[in-house]
Amino acid sequence: MAKRGRGRVAGAAEPGVVDVPKGSRPAGPVAGVYYIDTGDCELIPDQDNSTGWLLRINGVMSSHIDLADPLFLDFEYMRWISALVESRWPRESKPKLRALHLGGGACSLARYFHAAYPDARQVVVELDGKLADYVRGWFDLPKAPLLRLRVGEAREVTESLTPQTRDLIIRDVFAGSLTPRPLTTREFTEHAKRVLAPGGVYVVNSGDAPDLKNAREDAATIADAFAYTVLIADPAMLKGRRYGNMIMAGSDLPFDDDPGLARRLLGGAVPAHIWNDEKVRAFAAGAAVRHDPAGQASAPGPSEPPQPSTAP
Repeated sequence: MAKRGRGRVAGAAEPGVVDVPKGSRPAGPVAGVYYIDTGDCELIPDQDNSTGWLLRINGVMSSHIDLADPLFLDFEYMRWISALVESRWPRESKPKLRALHLGGGACSLARYFHAAYPDARQVVVELDGKLADYVRGWFDLPKAPLLRLRVGEAREVTESLTPQTRDLIIRDVFAGSLTPRPLTTREFTEHAKRVLAPGGVYVVNSGDAPDLKNAREDAATIADAFAYTVLIADPAMLKGRRYGNMIMAGSDLPFDDDPGLARRLLGGAVPAHIWNDEKVRAFAAGAAVRHDPAGQASAPGPSEPPQPSTAP
C-alpha cells in the first residue's frame, strides 16, 4: 500500500502512483495506485484475463471486474449471492428489481445485476467519494436511474430511506477483515428490514476466522430479526478450518428448497453448501445477538469508522 510521504512535491507522482488532475475523471482503467479520500487504492490488470481488472483498497483485495463480460464474477462469494438472488427472482420472469448495495468497491455485483435484470433500479452506497468517482470513470457503469452511486455512510443512508422501497439489500462493507459493528447490530438490521418490501431479501457477506464467533453472532442477529434465514459457505468454512466468507440472508418469506440452487452452488470452483433456516438457527444457538451500545447515536461514531472496501 502506498503511503503519502512528508517530502512529496505537490503535483509530482510517486513511483507507481497515477496522478489524476483535480476535477477530472479517468477515461478507462489505468494500472497504478490512486489516492482516495480514505487512503489509497490500486488498480491491477488481471494476468489471466485480458479484459479483467482487480481493485485493492487500503491493502485489501476488494473487487474484480471483467470489462467484456459483466456476468462474469471472479469472487466466489459474489457468485453465491447472485445464485441466491436468481433463485428468488428468476431472470426469465424479468422482475423490476430494486436493489441497495451497502459497500461499493468496483460495483461488480451491481454490474452483474444490471446485465441479469435490465429493468433493475440500483443504488450503490460508497463512503469514499473519490473512489466512487474513479470507479465511474474506470468501468463505464450504467447511468442513473438504472444505477446510482450515492456517497455516504451505509447506516446513515439506510436509516434515511423510505419503508418498503427495496427488494434486495446487500451488506458488503468491511473495515479490515470484519464489518464495522454499527452495521451488524439488531437495531441496524431492523432498519434494513423496514426498508425492504414484502418478500424482500437482506443479504450479508460475513467474514470470519476459524472460531466462527463473528459468523455465529451475525447469524443470531439476522435470525432474531427475520422469520426465515439461509446460509451459504464452503464446507471448510462451515467446519471452522479457515478464514473466509459466509453468505447469510433473511426474509419475511421462506427460502424455497431449490434443487437448482443447490446444484449451482456445488458446481462452482469452490463448491458451497446451503443451510436452511433450521440449520442456521442451530448454528447460531447460544451466540449473542448484537445490539447498539446504550445511548449510542444511530450513526457510527468516530472511534470505529467504516471503510469502503469489500473482502474477497
